[in-house]
Amino acid sequence: MVSETLRTTELLATDLTTAMQVFHKLEDVPTAFGPSLVSVGNFDGVHRAHANVLNEIVRRARQSGGRAVAVTFEPHPARILRPDSGLKLLTPVPEKLRLLEGTGIDAVVILPFGRDLSLMTPRQFAERILKKKLHAREVHEGYNFRFGHKAAGDVNLLAQFGQEMGFEVKVYPEQKLRGEPVSSSHIRKLIGEGRVSRARHLLARPFCILGMPGRGRGYGSKYTVPTINLARYEELVPKDGVYITCTRVGAERFDSVTNVGNRPTFGADSFAIETHLLNFHPIELTPESEVEICFLDRLRGEIKFPSVEALREQIARDVKKARRYFHLLRLG
Repeated sequence: MVSETLRTTELLATDLTTAMQVFHKLEDVPTAFGPSLVSVGNFDGVHRAHANVLNEIVRRARQSGGRAVAVTFEPHPARILRPDSGLKLLTPVPEKLRLLEGTGIDAVVILPFGRDLSLMTPRQFAERILKKKLHAREVHEGYNFRFGHKAAGDVNLLAQFGQEMGFEVKVYPEQKLRGEPVSSSHIRKLIGEGRVSRARHLLARPFCILGMPGRGRGYGSKYTVPTINLARYEELVPKDGVYITCTRVGAERFDSVTNVGNRPTFGADSFAIETHLLNFHPIELTPESEVEICFLDRLRGEIKFPSVEALREQIARDVKKARRYFHLLRLG
């Protein structure tokens, strides 16, 4: 398991050289675009099941001379259709695009999800987008794919439209890994429970968050070890607790231990994502520095300690466990 983690963390440093086109609305797609092999979805997390579909359309596109295309939505439809759901994303759009590019697809079409698109019937979606605009030759979807107004269309209806409009539909069964469904909703649930190690296997990489450094209250440098506080982050974060992490600051990477939560030992609760850099050396840190925190495993829940000294002793134990984790990781 540790050797798998090492491989996935190393992937974070991989340069992506694939030239992928990004169209931010349907009108941006050239008239002569296509023929294409298409998959439509939210692709939140770009997890193993997504990659399985996208890798297949890339392979088939290379064989046939077509273009491999992912069609996605912004904002996520649930945020419009169920605004009270409080949906937090695994991957904000810039990160999703980076991961999609890594699959080798040729283009991404980002459809602005609003009233007009939400009212489009399944037939209109298939005819206007898949047939007329993308000139789809094949459409690849998961078994539970729904489309059109009130999600009235399913893969069976899509296949009927395909016969009528000239595209083939390939349907993928549910993918499971060790008995767990590989789905964005399930991965979000795991991360919300703090089970980042399990989520890592379903994602095929660590769950990461990307942001800028924020201003802390100074406790880290004063009482413990050099720390970085992440600026306010609006999307999904793991359950409050302490985690073994890998932190990138600009181009430099550090083994780290990250606390997600309210730091109750210091009095009034104040939510923060605070990372302790284990192999710290002086670095240049500005408000514009990019900070990426990748969650490898959970150490413990957040605890209110009776004193700062007790907190310091616990942090020393956390660091010891984290150092052993990284030692075993590199042995593997």
